[in-house]
Amino acid sequence: MPNTVVAVYGSHADAEQAVAKLSTASFDIKQVSIIGKDYHTQENVVGYYTTGDRMKSWGGLGAFWGGIWGLLFGAGVFLIPGIGPVLIGGPFLAALVGALESAVVVGGLSAVAAGLVSQGIPKQSAIKYESEIKADKFVLVVHGTPEEAERAQTILATTSPVSLEKHETADSQEAA
Repeated sequence: MPNTVVAVYGSHADAEQAVAKLSTASFDIKQVSIIGKDYHTQENVVGYYTTGDRMKSWGGLGAFWGGIWGLLFGAGVFLIPGIGPVLIGGPFLAALVGALESAVVVGGLSAVAAGLVSQGIPKQSAIKYESEIKADKFVLVVHGTPEEAERAQTILATTSPVSLEKHETADSQEAA
């Protein structure tokens, strides 16, 4: 399990700026995931289809999600009880699908929190990030080696996140 850096952003514009900054710094965007809600879903149809790697429709934040999806690896929209429609791009998608398919429940957590825990994020932090998503914030997750995580944290610290934390695996902590 790689080390993880998690940044929370108060707006889609801030999250988009963070992804762009990582991309500009030649960070491997295939190691980046973003999780958020489209807060206009009550008013608009939420759906999508892909042609290649491009998103075609997301509802209220279509332009944001369409632009982000050109960079991220994998995409999905899920209706999560207690949260609502959750949009996910990047490698975290596989963790969420795994939690859903295997009906993994970690201490009564939702699929989003269980997916975060399966990525090496402590349970209490996963609950906090899930609350941020419920509050219409955007959670950016970067996976990598200890060096990559340190680099991502340094880059993201310049992007005005609401919060920024690094979570290290047990192996990395022993090596340090």
